[in-house]
Amino acid sequence: MANYKTGWAGLGTMGNPMAARLVAAGYELIVYNRTREKEQALREAGALSADSPADLAAACDTVVIMVSDDPACQELFLGDQGLLTASGSGTRFINMSTISPDLSRDLYHRCKEMGCFYLDAPVSGSVKQATEGQLVIMTGGDEAVLEKVRPLLDHLGKLVLYVGAAGNGNAAKLAVNTLLAIYTQGLAEAITLAKSNGIRPEDFMTLINNGALSNVYTKIKGDAILQDQYKAAFALRHMVKDLGLAQQIGLDTPLGTATAATFSEAAGRWSDDDLIAVYKHIETLRK
Repeated sequence: MANYKTGWAGLGTMGNPMAARLVAAGYELIVYNRTREKEQALREAGALSADSPADLAAACDTVVIMVSDDPACQELFLGDQGLLTASGSGTRFINMSTISPDLSRDLYHRCKEMGCFYLDAPVSGSVKQATEGQLVIMTGGDEAVLEKVRPLLDHLGKLVLYVGAAGNGNAAKLAVNTLLAIYTQGLAEAITLAKSNGIRPEDFMTLINNGALSNVYTKIKGDAILQDQYKAAFALRHMVKDLGLAQQIGLDTPLGTATAATFSEAAGRWSDDDLIAVYKHIETLRK
């Protein structure tokens, strides 16, 4: 059982199973989400509910944040009833959202001026990894603060790695997602090329899944294509957002630039589908 009250803000596709793991581990969790019905399952499991981000910060020693983008994060921290309007000195904020490194650095300094602590700690992994506590967590900020909250993060991830100063966690995550996007587009293009030359996609994936390129991600996304199943584990629009942020911090290389353009085009039609829906966009280009 944790010996302090812990807050959680943001109960979306990833935040909900992550928060549920803390409740199951015995944390006295207080939750807040803009869409209040998303709190219901956690309340039934024993979590309490805060009426606003300010109430959450006032009640907790540590607050974990998992929201979708920079505007949502700014509103959560800096809005009229934001976290920083009511946090006490010594409050620890663990921001697991994928946001811009600049915003993370700004929030770090704002927290420091108030006597609070801030870590950026975005994650690599999807819903399955979140549910099973197998995420990879990359953290930026003060390493001493990380060590204070490491037991909590260990419930959420299989690896918790300190990568340097404030903002570095987010920079690392953007680099990881750049590789993810490039690989996803590459897989989609390879399947399309094989198919256009008379090779059945299921046969092509059998070759890939039994060769040196075999990995869990390839199998999951290849199966999604074979089954025509594009329900979002990680929505394509979120990858567009992440690639845009990566471009802001220097992504201007040939593959990165081309991939960002492809995903942006694909989002015009398949924004809410899983990121592997880029395959459908590539298919349309060949027709």
